[in-house]
Amino acid sequence: MSAKKKNSDNANMLVAFVVLVCIVLGITLFGFFFMQPDPEIIQGEVEATEVRISGKVPGRIEKYLVEEGSFVKAGDTLVILDSPEVEAKLTQARAAEKAASALNQKANKGTREEQIRGAFEMWQKALAGLEVAKKSFDRVQNLYEKEVLPAQKRDEAEANYKAMLATEQAAKSQYEMAVKGAQEEDKEAAQAQLNRAKGAVAEVRSYMSETMLTSPISGEISEIFPQRGELVGSGAPIMNVLDLQDMWVTFNMREAYLKDFPKGKEFKAFVPALGDKEITLKVTYMKDLGSFAAWKATKVTGEYDSKTFEVRAKPTAPVGNLRPGMSVIIK
Repeated sequence: MSAKKKNSDNANMLVAFVVLVCIVLGITLFGFFFMQPDPEIIQGEVEATEVRISGKVPGRIEKYLVEEGSFVKAGDTLVILDSPEVEAKLTQARAAEKAASALNQKANKGTREEQIRGAFEMWQKALAGLEVAKKSFDRVQNLYEKEVLPAQKRDEAEANYKAMLATEQAAKSQYEMAVKGAQEEDKEAAQAQLNRAKGAVAEVRSYMSETMLTSPISGEISEIFPQRGELVGSGAPIMNVLDLQDMWVTFNMREAYLKDFPKGKEFKAFVPALGDKEITLKVTYMKDLGSFAAWKATKVTGEYDSKTFEVRAKPTAPVGNLRPGMSVIIK
C-alpha cells in the first residue's frame, strides 16, 4: 500500500508540474502576442505662412470684397476703409499747394509793368529835382566866391544838392530792382515752398491709397476679424491670408529622437485626416524650445534631463487637400 500510494503522489506531482508549466507557457505566449507595447508615435501639426492685412490709417470698414475661404491673387483689393480725416487732410494739402504755386509764379514772373513804370517815373522826378538842385548850388557857389552871399547860404544849397543826389540814387535803385524782379533767393524760397506743399499732397495721397487694402500674396482668406461698419485703428489686423503653397509640419521631439531626424533627412509619415495617407517629409529646421520645455528625469541615476526640440519638415511633393491644422503621425 505504501509503494502504491507513493507512486500515486508522484503522478499527481508530475501532473501538477505539467499543468503549471502549461499555465506559465500560456501566459508567456499570451503576453508575447497580445500584450506587446504599442509602437511610439510622434504627432505633428501642419502649418502654413500666414500674412496679416492691416492699414496705416484708422477708419471704418466700408466694404469687404472677399469672404472667408476666398482665394485671392497678389494685388487683389480685399477691403475698402472710410477715413474722412484723411480726405480732409488731402483738401488742406491741396489748398497749401495751390497757394505755394501762386507765390512761386509771382516770384518767377517778376514785377508788374505798372510797378516798373511807377518806379521809372519816380526816378525821372528825382533826376529833375537833382538838376535843379545842381544849378542852384552852382549859382550860390559863384556868388559865395564873389563874397556876395554868406557861407550859410552856400552850405544850405550844397546840403540840398547832396540830398537830391541821394534821392536820385535811391529812386534809380528802386527802378532797377523793379526791372530785375524778385531776388534769386526769393525765387528759390518760393520753389522750395512749392516742393514742400507737393510733398505734403503726395504723403496724404499715399495715406489715401491705404484705405483700399490689397493682398501682398496669393492665398486663401482664413479669418476676417471686424465686421462691416466697425472702426479699426492704425496697424490693427483686419484679416489673415494663408499661403497654401508654403506649408510645413511642426513636431516637438525629445532630443533622444533627434539622431533619427537630422537636418535634410527624408522620412515617411501619414495624415489621419486624409485617410492615413502616407507622405514624404524632409527636415528643414531644428531648434530647442528652451529650458521651460525640458523633460525631467524620474530616476536618480541612469537618466538625464532631456530637452525638447522643435523640428520642421516640408513635404517633398505637393499633397492634395493638405490643410493647416491637420495632424501628421510618425511611427
